[in-house]
Amino acid sequence: MRPAAADATTGVGTSRIDLAERVAACPLRAAPFHHIYLEQAFAPDVYRRLLAALPDVRRYRELRHREAMMPDGRSARRKLYLYPEHVMLLPAGQRGVWLEMSRVLRSRELQDAFKAKFQEALERRFKKGVEHLDFHPVPMLLRDFPGYKIGIHGDARSKAITVQFYLPRDESQAHLGTVLHEGRDEPGSLRTTRLAFRPASGYAFPVVRHASWHSVPRTRPEDGERNSLMLTYYVQERASEWLVQHLKRPWVFLASGLRR
Repeated sequence: MRPAAADATTGVGTSRIDLAERVAACPLRAAPFHHIYLEQAFAPDVYRRLLAALPDVRRYRELRHREAMMPDGRSARRKLYLYPEHVMLLPAGQRGVWLEMSRVLRSRELQDAFKAKFQEALERRFKKGVEHLDFHPVPMLLRDFPGYKIGIHGDARSKAITVQFYLPRDESQAHLGTVLHEGRDEPGSLRTTRLAFRPASGYAFPVVRHASWHSVPRTRPEDGERNSLMLTYYVQERASEWLVQHLKRPWVFLASGLRR
């Protein structure tokens, strides 16, 4: 489902989306676990185009999990898959921007940049060289409403790499960033690193059992909506894992259409 020749330096506006180069140049941080924090992940004109092209909330669907549920029974987190078949349903003025971004996020070049950056952790987990690893990329836009939170967790083992690009309009939401923890329980849970929710920034980390603990504190009404771009690389080592990921894509498109 991913185009083999997708380009990770596609242009949106006058500048390139050179995410693979920026990932390669970003220093690896070791504490509290291996991760990177990207600043200026997008050129200013590209970032302006992304913000201007954010779809209406009616295009999003609920992403339900226990801690995100609001008193009215709805989820405080919404999602919009950025597969081409979903993007083609957007208004024409938004379609081109997100088709370009979708190609970049699903590109082989970008996946290879993340695998090279997290080589040590990935090879330790999968017991093979990163050149023999092939993950399934799932890109989506997220919109979190006031009241959203998620407690300390390490991400499911079905995930290999978690990536999130922040999309705030200014610096006023810097305090809403994901928090990394040294452990799930005290005292490790109290030793934290906050990844500031700043314009055109983002983070990524390899999913490691009993290590990649992170959380998002509950947001308040005055914080407003929290927009971001999530890219998850899923494991497809076994035939069953490959089948699940590749059957899920048409299913979510069909399910999304039925809910319109």
